[in-house]
Amino acid sequence: MPGHPSHMEPAGLRADARHNRDRILGAAREAYAARGLDVPMGAIARRAGVGVATLYRRFPSRESLITEVFGDELATCAAVVDEALADPDPWHGFCAAIEKVCAMQVADRGFTDAFLTAFPEAIDYERTRARAERGFAEVIRRAKAAGRLRADFAMADLTLLLKANCGVTDGAGQAAAAGSRRLVAYLLQSFRAEHAEPLPPPPRLTLAHLHAPTPR
Repeated sequence: MPGHPSHMEPAGLRADARHNRDRILGAAREAYAARGLDVPMGAIARRAGVGVATLYRRFPSRESLITEVFGDELATCAAVVDEALADPDPWHGFCAAIEKVCAMQVADRGFTDAFLTAFPEAIDYERTRARAERGFAEVIRRAKAAGRLRADFAMADLTLLLKANCGVTDGAGQAAAAGSRRLVAYLLQSFRAEHAEPLPPPPRLTLAHLHAPTPR
């Protein structure tokens, strides 16, 4: 995961303000990667070695901090989807996108919640997230049209996959990466159109609204 200061850094910050901002972003990135998004702002301020007031001057809300921290990761996710769409083999593109996004989940526990949570005030973030979601839908459509992905696969199934992989990431400790790869391999086999058996209808889950930001 990117560990450098965000490309969205405001111009004209004094050196000390820029230093505090970078420390906050680094602390938040580490905390979210280890514990997910449910980390209080005060805990992030302590980790960064700054006062809570300083944190809120730089980032007026929890949502503004989250969107800044995960902007690079979200752009990477969108690029993964673009690569899948450019793949001449729709099934290979579908599988590669799933594998790469699930690997991102293992590397950074906070990314999944950040991707699945809608932040209406963060226009650039929402635009990129929406582009990634539309791209995933097209990757799915192409794989179905090629006759490789089961016809009843739905976007809700993508959400279920991400949540299942999240459970492995949270509960498997040092075996998380290996467990994730095996889970994804199992699921990709079950997604094949060949020998597909009927399934119960998909739940009403969407990538955009599965999680709602928790007020802090």
